[in-house]
Amino acid sequence: MNIKDLPLDERPRERMIEQGASALSPAELLAILIGSGNSDESAVQLMQRVLADCGGSLKALGRLSLSDLTKNYKGLGPAKAVTILAACELGRRRMMEVAAEKRYVKSSLDLYQIMLPLMRDLGHEESYALYLRADSSLEGQPFIISKGGISSTQVDVRLVLREALIRQASAVAFVHNHPSGNTRPSRDDDQLTERLDKACKVMSLRLIDHLILVDGAYYSYREQGKV
Repeated sequence: MNIKDLPLDERPRERMIEQGASALSPAELLAILIGSGNSDESAVQLMQRVLADCGGSLKALGRLSLSDLTKNYKGLGPAKAVTILAACELGRRRMMEVAAEKRYVKSSLDLYQIMLPLMRDLGHEESYALYLRADSSLEGQPFIISKGGISSTQVDVRLVLREALIRQASAVAFVHNHPSGNTRPSRDDDQLTERLDKACKVMSLRLIDHLILVDGAYYSYREQGKV
């Protein structure tokens, strides 16, 4: 069923033109992107069902894979699924631009607020290094160090230091996420922090923090007095 088959006052494109984007539901906005549904559902109905399966959460939608969408929903082929996931990624990057306006890291909370938009929706572990000038302002964008599985990721400390030298940084902050939602550091996390701290000192750099991030909370080695 195509959007054009709907009554004129129910077509999301026309409603957006007349009433503005804020008047549309998330399902209607997504329906504009995919254009059509299937033989049983309009694009709006299809996206309402997809969002219902995600608990109404756009964040949960963004965590779905291409395979999740194409295999589980009639009418969502690769092109439509890619369009949906691209829209989710654009939303995430927009949030990062807003966060990037905050250019100073003077506390663990600052670090958390900068990195949360980038990492909150990840279903796997990633680690990033942030590089600071002497005045605690950020030098460039956060630099991804590693991507891993659900419960771990391998970190090459040499890569952290190399980028610090390239950027001529005075200090380094390290952040990784726990997809489990548990902020408690593992023994591997503790050992990594020790290696990072020692390596930074050898290079006359300051490790200002190692943050373990989840959606809604964080663990700071700095706040715990461990760096």
